[in-house]
Amino acid sequence: MTGVAEQSVSAKVRDFLAGTKLLYIDGRFVDAASGRTFVTYDPATGEHLADVAHGEAADIDRAVRAARRAFDEGPWASMKPNERERLIWRVGDLLTERAADFGQLEALDNGKSAAIASAVDTAWAADVFRYYAGWATKIEGSTVNVSMPFAPGGQFHAYTLREPVGVCGLIVPWNFPLLMASWKLAPALAAGNTVILKPAEQTPLTALMLAEIFEEAGFPPGVVNVVPGFGDAGAALSAHEDVDKIAFTGSTEVGKKIVDAARGNLKKVTLELGGKSPNIVFADADFDAAVQGSLNAWLFNHGQCCVAGTRLYVENTIFERFTQAVAEAASKVKIGPGLDPTTELGPLVSQEQLDRVTGYLRDGLADGARALTGGRRWGETGYFVEPTVLVDVKPEFSVVREEIFGPVVAAMPFDADDGIVTAANSSIYGLAAGIWTRDISKAHCTARLLKAGSVWINQYNGFDTAMPFGGYKQSGWGRELGGAAIDLYTQTKAVNVAL
Repeated sequence: MTGVAEQSVSAKVRDFLAGTKLLYIDGRFVDAASGRTFVTYDPATGEHLADVAHGEAADIDRAVRAARRAFDEGPWASMKPNERERLIWRVGDLLTERAADFGQLEALDNGKSAAIASAVDTAWAADVFRYYAGWATKIEGSTVNVSMPFAPGGQFHAYTLREPVGVCGLIVPWNFPLLMASWKLAPALAAGNTVILKPAEQTPLTALMLAEIFEEAGFPPGVVNVVPGFGDAGAALSAHEDVDKIAFTGSTEVGKKIVDAARGNLKKVTLELGGKSPNIVFADADFDAAVQGSLNAWLFNHGQCCVAGTRLYVENTIFERFTQAVAEAASKVKIGPGLDPTTELGPLVSQEQLDRVTGYLRDGLADGARALTGGRRWGETGYFVEPTVLVDVKPEFSVVREEIFGPVVAAMPFDADDGIVTAANSSIYGLAAGIWTRDISKAHCTARLLKAGSVWINQYNGFDTAMPFGGYKQSGWGRELGGAAIDLYTQTKAVNVAL
């Protein structure tokens, strides 16, 4: 860490970062089988942050075998639901107690604001664990009144059981490292599964701190395993013959590779993938609210958000005034490191991501786009990009079609008489959408026609733990959060008894 960072973080975080961070397998922190390590960097400075044990296929195999033993022979699957409930609830309580530490660590490893990471990411993760702790005692089967026409006169007692899937591989991205881990871990554990968590190589640290919390909460060995590594580790987990399910959040490109790798034993797969979400502003919208909401739609988490409203469609009668207002607001956003409490826009996660986003900016401007504000890297240290509002764009531009994953929005006018739904739906993705209007009928009618898993009206990023989340088209398979997530981690058994 830099001197400034050392002065800004708690003693617990400094202690955590001291020494090599190890894998967590079968209830123990262990070295990688190869003895190799890799470096994670502070994106605000580009400097060395920590050394992390480099998990590979051999380590994935160790973790899978531990999870299999814990599921087949250990106490977890046979544990009473209310006992699992208490343990999972305890994780939520411990996250709340250490929210400031998790926030600081996330700021150092990911770049996001420590204040937001504590108050939003960690607080929400704690809420997710508590929410699914309650589900542990509410997973039920049903009785079925069967007819059995080919057994006339017979009497039968038929019922269904909902059982855990088994060993689950959970692969999470770098944009919300702790939060995305909670979205998968909590329902998987509530349903009685055992898990191997593979965090992104760019941001492995909060997953390893979370492993400490599982140990402190009293989870049996092998129930939760954490193996940081690169794509080869994720591929090994996805292809492993003794893994029953893979849950992945990340790019659509990698999601397709996950599907290919899972074919061997036809393991269950759920995917939360990319997006290029439309945010639609009608002329009758509350102007000021829509400006602020549309700004947050693509600047939240520095634009590194799969649901980001990066295709901004504004009714032509207000287009120029509205986009100028968004650009002016964006130009006033405070840029800085996540440990600075005044920071509103932090760095991108890595040099690779900086190169990706600035490359899109160069391509967009070369194609003929015009930046109302931004358009460049910010500063010479760290991975910062200016918030950028692009106009004069066409549907075929890469900045309109492709997921940039940075603080960049492409704004386009539309004519209300021509409609907006066709343009909004003209994407391979279908993750989210926003609508701004005072006309409630227009809002509902438009929402019904949009091909998106989440539609937010007069708001953006309107998440809740009880609301299902997932995408249409190439934005994924399945739904996380809410009761829908329990379906992802259980399977149904039909039992029919002749009386």
